[in-house]
Amino acid sequence: MKTGQKFTAELIGTFVLVLGGCGTAIFAGGAVGFAGVALAFGLTIVAMAYGIGHVSGAHLNPAVSVGVFCAGRMSAKDLGVYIAAQVIGGILAAALMAFIVCQYGGTRGTFAANGFGDAFAGAANYVQISALGAFVIEFVLTFIFLIVILGVTDARSNSSFAGLAIGLTLTLIHLISIPLTNTSVNPARSISQAIFSENPAALPQLWLFIVAPIAGAALAAVVYNAVAGKNK
Repeated sequence: MKTGQKFTAELIGTFVLVLGGCGTAIFAGGAVGFAGVALAFGLTIVAMAYGIGHVSGAHLNPAVSVGVFCAGRMSAKDLGVYIAAQVIGGILAAALMAFIVCQYGGTRGTFAANGFGDAFAGAANYVQISALGAFVIEFVLTFIFLIVILGVTDARSNSSFAGLAIGLTLTLIHLISIPLTNTSVNPARSISQAIFSENPAALPQLWLFIVAPIAGAALAAVVYNAVAGKNK
């Protein structure tokens, strides 16, 4: 596929991921709860994996692209293109959601932003985890996510159900960590929400949700190649 096609696919896919997952949290979170939000993220990944996976691989996440790059499966040029598309797609989705909130006279509040500690002070069912705890959980869960992604997309693997496996893994990740950090494992998702959040902790804490997922993804690539052998 041409670079422009990949860019467009990743932009659209990340737009849908942020709209589907974060949109559920913002507009329906009170009705569907953490489990419903977790399922929304998973379902969106499944839909996009089968919808645009044949065009770009449906990374929809800078950490995924970094992991794929570190595993030797994509070029540095494509890495830059993918990350740009993902961040732009996420921001466009967040802008749309902010617009919709205005149309019904709501307030953005935390706006599905990621955070830790005081960021969720007083929020029902959230745990005020430390910065170290938040970093560790985001690092570990992204590591697990990339191990699954690299495994099911390995040329030696049966990839027929790759999208389903990846979507279910993301659902599980959200079930574990929404009460802790609101679940990132995706810098594009985190950037988009922090920009529009009215929570004063959102932007200062954003660094963690960029660094931890990328570090976890990079380590997963190294470990996967060491365990399974590099995918030729």
